[in-house]
Amino acid sequence: MTTYEGDQQFRQDSGWQNSSTDQGMRKVADRLTQAMARDELVQATVHNLRAKLQSDRVVLYYFYAQWEGQVTFEALGTHAMSIVGSKGPDQCFNGDYAALYEAGRVRAIPDIELEPIQECHRNFLRQLMVRANLVVPVINGQRLWGLLIAHHCRSARPWSLSDIDNLRQGAETLAKAPSILQS
Repeated sequence: MTTYEGDQQFRQDSGWQNSSTDQGMRKVADRLTQAMARDELVQATVHNLRAKLQSDRVVLYYFYAQWEGQVTFEALGTHAMSIVGSKGPDQCFNGDYAALYEAGRVRAIPDIELEPIQECHRNFLRQLMVRANLVVPVINGQRLWGLLIAHHCRSARPWSLSDIDNLRQGAETLAKAPSILQS
C-alpha cells in the first residue's frame, strides 16, 4: 500500500485517529467476528448432526420476534431440499407450544401422516417434503431462542434415543456458545 505524506496530515487534521472512531470501528469488528464465529459454530453443528443422524436435512429455526422466526441455517442431503429462509405457519406455533419447548419439550414424530398433529402443521411439513420430524429447543438462559430440527423426507423413520440425545447435545452446544448467549 502506498502512503502519501499528505495522508498523515489529513488523518491528524480530520480526527481520523481519534479514540471514539477507533472504538466504533472496534465494536463493528467485534460484532462481525462474533457473527462469523456463531455462523461457523452453527454450520459445523448442523452438518455434524446431519451426518450422525443420517437424515435428509437438519435446520436451525431462529425466533427473531415472539414466536416468529425462520430457518437460518441448514445442512442438506441435496441442495434441491433447501428451505433456508422458510417461516413456520404462525397459526400453528403459538404461546402454548412455545411454553412446552421452553420447558424442554422434545418432539419426535416418526410419521407425520400417522401422528395426531394439527392439520396446519401436517400441511406445512408436507410442503417441506418432511415425512419424519425431530425437534429440540435451543434455550438461551430462560428464553426459547430457536429450534434445532432434523427432517427425514424419504420415508417414515422411528427416532432412536441416540438420535434424540445427539440433537439435544447439539442444541445445548449452540445454547452455551457465547455468540448465541449474547444474541
